[in-house]
Amino acid sequence: MLEIINIIVATAAAFAAGSVYYMKLAEPWMDASGVPRDENGQPVGGQNPMLYAKGFVCQLFVAGMMRHVFELSQIDTIGKGLISGIGIGLFFIAPWIALNNTYSMRPIKLTIIDGGYAAIACGVMGLVLTLF
Repeated sequence: MLEIINIIVATAAAFAAGSVYYMKLAEPWMDASGVPRDENGQPVGGQNPMLYAKGFVCQLFVAGMMRHVFELSQIDTIGKGLISGIGIGLFFIAPWIALNNTYSMRPIKLTIIDGGYAAIACGVMGLVLTLF
C-alpha cells in the first residue's frame, strides 16, 4: 500500500512542478505549439479538467514504471533517484518528444520546452520515489 501512495505522491509532485513550469512558459509554449487562441489570448476550449485528469493518469503510469525500474535496479537513495529520473526524462522521454515533433514538423522550441519538462518532472518523480 505504501508503494501506491508513493507513486501517487510522486505523480502529484511532478504534476505540481509542471503547473509552475508551464505557467512560466505559457506564452512561448502556446506560440510554439500553435494552440488556437480566443480573442483574449487564452487557448480555445479553455481549462478543460479532463485534459488535466488525462495528463495526471499518464504521469501516474510513468511514476509507476519508474518505481518498478528503480526497485529492479536498486535505485534507493535520493541522489540516485534524482539523477536516474533526470536521465529518464532527458534520454528516454525527451528524445521521443523530439521524434514526434520532428515528424509533425513542430518547432524545436516546442521540443526544448516539453523535453525540459520531461527531465524536470522525471527528476522530481525520482526524488520522491526514493524518499519513502
